Amino acid sequence: MEKTPYWEMRDLVTIGIFAAVTKVTSLLVALVGGGMNPITLILKNLLFTTLAIVLLYKVRKFGALTLFLLVNILVSLLLMGGSLVLIPAMVLAGIVAEAVIMTFGGYARSANLIIGVGLYDIVFKVSSVGASWLYMREQQEMVIMSAIIVGIGYIGAFLGLFSGAFFVKELRHACIIRS
Repeated sequence: MEKTPYWEMRDLVTIGIFAAVTKVTSLLVALVGGGMNPITLILKNLLFTTLAIVLLYKVRKFGALTLFLLVNILVSLLLMGGSLVLIPAMVLAGIVAEAVIMTFGGYARSANLIIGVGLYDIVFKVSSVGASWLYMREQQEMVIMSAIIVGIGYIGAFLGLFSGAFFVKELRHACIIRS
């Protein structure tokens, strides 16, 4: 009997495509929006969360979110000079989110996927503000400003939970997502 691998090529390609689309759309939103302003922060986070939810509905396997985040980190480092400081926070948030998804019954339940992505967003945002405080604690005004910026971005992530569920519903109707 031949043992089937845990990650099929189709799953890995899907994760890679979603990571690339996420980075390209984030870059385009930032360029079109003129840089870092509240609207682009909200849109970038909305797109990221929406695409993460659609990905988890498409690839319902433990580790899909963390692998997606690792590819995102790699692309961010190579393309946009992403911050090395945020890598531990992002990976930690992904692992926590995946553990919660598994604790609540796994990837078969649709609500778990939305809860997991929402938890990832909160844990990552709080961890990034914590890292900001760790490095800039002598300048409390900078920490407050970064917390405000992260809070504005979280509005988009929160809205992305609903738009992700909406897109999944439409993709199911179009038979693109079958589960």
